[in-house]
Amino acid sequence: QVQLVESGGGLVQAGGSLRLSCAASGRTFSRYVIGWFRQAPGKEREFVARIRWNSGTTFYADSVKGRFTISRDNAKNTVYLQMNSLKQEDTAVYYCAQGTYYSGSPNDYDYWGQGTQVTVST
Repeated sequence: QVQLVESGGGLVQAGGSLRLSCAASGRTFSRYVIGWFRQAPGKEREFVARIRWNSGTTFYADSVKGRFTISRDNAKNTVYLQMNSLKQEDTAVYYCAQGTYYSGSPNDYDYWGQGTQVTVST
């Protein structure tokens, strides 16, 4: 069993920064992909970024490219999402998830955290 716990969300002004963390316990990340997704009220869950744990290969949604950075800390079994130049449209609940396939589809991820709220004010 895998447990994922997100932290680091909060309220920030537009243009500000936040760093989200996703800490795992149970099975390690070593053979998997970790993805960040977000869901705003009334909208579907959407892909934000992913990282292949072994190689560190990353991929971003166009909407966050150049502003968000996904990274990992092997020793801490933690994945981070550094979010800079935040916009009001980034407001959502952010989830991390672990999957087997290097995919942007939520359906390809097997384990999910509980989510952390990010609110960007104008």
